[in-house]
Amino acid sequence: MRSSSNPAFRNLPTGGGYGGYAGFGQPEAGYQQAPPPLTSERPMTIDDVVTKTGITLAVVAVTAVVTYLMQAWFLLFPAAIIGLVLALVIMFKRMPSPPLVIAYAAVEGVFLGAFSGIVGIMIDRMTDNPGQGVVVIGQAIIGTIGVFAGMLIVYKTGAIRVTPKFTKWITGAIIGVAVLMLFNLIMSFFTTGGLGLRSGGTLAIIFSLVCIGLAAFSFLIDFDAADQAIRAGVPAKFAWQIAFGLTVTLVWLYTEILRLLSYFNSD
Repeated sequence: MRSSSNPAFRNLPTGGGYGGYAGFGQPEAGYQQAPPPLTSERPMTIDDVVTKTGITLAVVAVTAVVTYLMQAWFLLFPAAIIGLVLALVIMFKRMPSPPLVIAYAAVEGVFLGAFSGIVGIMIDRMTDNPGQGVVVIGQAIIGTIGVFAGMLIVYKTGAIRVTPKFTKWITGAIIGVAVLMLFNLIMSFFTTGGLGLRSGGTLAIIFSLVCIGLAAFSFLIDFDAADQAIRAGVPAKFAWQIAFGLTVTLVWLYTEILRLLSYFNSD
């Protein structure tokens, strides 16, 4: 199975061998039937992936809305820290844990609700137009859904092929962006705005566009990893791991789109 740039998929089994189940729609040329299964567990299907991902995203949405309506902005940093810890635990567990994935989704929802509220307030103040923040948040949500749907279509049609070289390029770029984010955060403690990657200027806009592009291309690799897992007949319980991975990418994509839109509304 080809590796994914998403660390959430690092523990997906490389085989199992049920084969023959419908995937995301982009079969490999000359795909061979996998060997007989080594486990009696039910193999994963596309329905498992869709159902588990739907449950996870529903939890994110509900907790985000509740946090936003309660105006619990103070939960931003606690949720960010707890979410990071949960994500690391899930990534390094050998077996998927539905309770942990649900807990992660709930915490990320709190983070997104608080983050959206804070950004919305900032936009209202910068534009001197109460309600503009809500409009921008709605645009970010629609944009996130649009990118996700668009990349799924791109994958299903095979417009962009997910090859090992493509995966390596995206993985390397994501690592580079992560290092820049960390360095920018450290520099912000010593210099106002750090490297300027989040200052709202031209550099910040370019950086957000790069992040959005990388998140979008990451979906292709995530879809491919899920597709190969289904074709390899890995146990159905690993659908929770795929749901977790897709949620990680969606959260990143939404925050970057919201940041970008906030920059355009800062004048």
